[in-house]
Amino acid sequence: MTVATRPRATLRFAEKRELILDGAARLFNRRGIKAGTLSEVAAGVGLATNSLTYYYRKKEDLVGACLVRSIEALNQLIADAAEAPDAGGRVERFVHGFIARLQAIDEQRAPELILFGDMRALPQPQAAPVFAAYEAMFRALRGLLLDPAVPAPRGSAARRALNARTHLLLAQVQWTRAWLGRYEPADYPRAAARLCDILLHGLAAPGQAWDAAAGQVPALDEGAEGSPGGAGGEGEAGALREAYLRTATRLVNDHGVGGASVERIAAELALTKGSFYHHHDTKHALIDDCFERSLGLIRGVQRAALDGGGNGWQQLLAATAPLLRLHDPADAAVARGPLLRLSAWTELPDELRWPRRGAMNRLVERYAAMVADGVADGSLRRVDPVIAGHALSGLLNALAEVQHWVAPGPGPAPAPLASIFARPLLCGGLAAGA
Repeated sequence: MTVATRPRATLRFAEKRELILDGAARLFNRRGIKAGTLSEVAAGVGLATNSLTYYYRKKEDLVGACLVRSIEALNQLIADAAEAPDAGGRVERFVHGFIARLQAIDEQRAPELILFGDMRALPQPQAAPVFAAYEAMFRALRGLLLDPAVPAPRGSAARRALNARTHLLLAQVQWTRAWLGRYEPADYPRAAARLCDILLHGLAAPGQAWDAAAGQVPALDEGAEGSPGGAGGEGEAGALREAYLRTATRLVNDHGVGGASVERIAAELALTKGSFYHHHDTKHALIDDCFERSLGLIRGVQRAALDGGGNGWQQLLAATAPLLRLHDPADAAVARGPLLRLSAWTELPDELRWPRRGAMNRLVERYAAMVADGVADGSLRRVDPVIAGHALSGLLNALAEVQHWVAPGPGPAPAPLASIFARPLLCGGLAAGA
C-alpha cells in the first residue's frame, strides 16, 4: 500500500467501523447483548461474519465498543451542559441535548447509541474499561447538580442523596427512548421542555406536604389487585415459585433476559435444571411471569391508592412510594421485591413482547389519569399528564439499578429511598437538593 492510498483506506475502515457500531447498537437494543450475535450484526450491515471479525474479534469487544461510544456521546452532552451558569440550567441543557441527539438518530442524521440496561452482562476483561468510563461519566453528570458556591457533600447521607438524584436524571433521559416515539421527531423539543418542567419543578402543587401525605400511604396488601401473593400458590410449591420469580427478576435487572440463563437461575437457588423445568416450560415463560408479578404489584398499589381517596397528590404519592419500598434495603418490604426492569420487554419474543408492552402502557395511562385528576383539583401543578405518566414509569424502571448507586453507608439509619429518589421527581428539587 502506498503512502498516498493510506488515508483513503483509513477513512474507509473508519466508515465501515461506524456502520458496524450503528448496526450492532440497533441489534443489541432490540435483542439484548447476550442474545444478539456477531452473525446477526454482520448480516445487518452486509458483511460476512469473518469479515466483521477483522474489525471486532469477539462479540464482547463489539459490545464494549458500542457502550464506550454511548458513554462518550453522553460525556459530550455533559460537557456542553456544564457551560450553563446554574444547576437548573445545566439539567435543562443536558435533557434538551440528549433528546436532540435522539431526534437526530430518528431522522437518520446520527448513528444509534446502545442502551445501558444490561451492561452488567458484559464479562471481563471487556467490562473493566467500560465500567471505569461509565463511572467517570456518572461523576461528571453528578457535577452538573452541584452548586460551585457550596462545598460538595462529603457525608454518606448527603452523597447518597446526590447519587440518587444523579441516577434519577440519567434514568429519566434514557427512559425517554421508551416513549418519544409517540411524537413526531420535529416535536421532540416540546416534549423535552415539558419533561424538564417536571424534573426541575416536580408534580406537587405548592403547599402539598410530603411527610403528611407519605404517612398515609397504604401497606403493600397481599390481597390487592394483581398482587402475586394470591397468584403464587400455597405452601412449599408457592414459596419455590416466588423464589424463582424474585431470583429471575434480579438477574434480568442486572444481566438482561439473555444473561439470566436457566443454569444461573437454578444455581442461585441451589436447585437443578430439572427442578426449573418442573415449574416452567421455558425460560421466557418464567420471565413473562416475572413481568406479570411486577405489573401486578404496580397495578395493585395503584388500585389501593385510588380506593383510598384523598386529593390527586395524596393518591399519586400512595401509588408510588410503596413501590420504592420493594427496593429499599432499610425496609422490610424489600423481601417482596424487586420490580422487574420494564425496559426488558424489548428482549422478549414477539408473542410475549407486545402483550406486555400493552399492559405497561395501560399502567402509564392510569398514572397519567391520576395526574390529570390532581391538576384538576389543584393539588398537582399544571403539567403534561402523559409525560408525567411516563416519568413515573421511568422512576419505577430506574429502581432496577438503584442499589448500585444509593446503597446505605455506615452510620445512622439512612433516609428512606422514597424520600431521596422519588421526592425530587414528585416535589421538585432535582437540581437543588430539596
